Amino acid sequence: MFCTCAVGLAVAAQQEARQPRDLLVSSTLERIAAPVADDTRSSVDEARDEQSPVAVVTDTSGPADQLIVNVRFTNLSEHVLDSLRITCPVPSDLSYVPQSASGPGSDVLFSVDSGRTFGRPEELTIATPDGVRSAEAADYTHVRWILRAPLDAGALGVARFRAVPR
Repeated sequence: MFCTCAVGLAVAAQQEARQPRDLLVSSTLERIAAPVADDTRSSVDEARDEQSPVAVVTDTSGPADQLIVNVRFTNLSEHVLDSLRITCPVPSDLSYVPQSASGPGSDVLFSVDSGRTFGRPEELTIATPDGVRSAEAADYTHVRWILRAPLDAGALGVARFRAVPR
């Protein structure tokens, strides 16, 4: 299972499709295993693929396991990066855990249409054969963090969300 992340600047539409060269983005996917009946401890497994900035989970998750998608971003330049948007797809075999996205100093938006549009949970709808219904967390295809402040030169940020196997 892979999680890829795309990053863009809000300055111009052409910039949105590519990652700024001065911004290093990497993701890890951690598994929080549910406690075994005779063991009250939980464990976290993390694996990283050196060929890409994306982490992979090497073990199969159980139905009670939760996964944490961590997105780290670093400004490698000597200047401030402004109007950053960090976008991460929710892997298709996972379901977003409601109210689990966090990113200090950012607003969080979601997509239910493969990242074409974003909104707050109460703004999202899904077309059904019977009309339209409010979107649920399981419908989310992407999570986006919009940084409210510029990212200083050399600064590091972390955003994350939880997911469960479908």
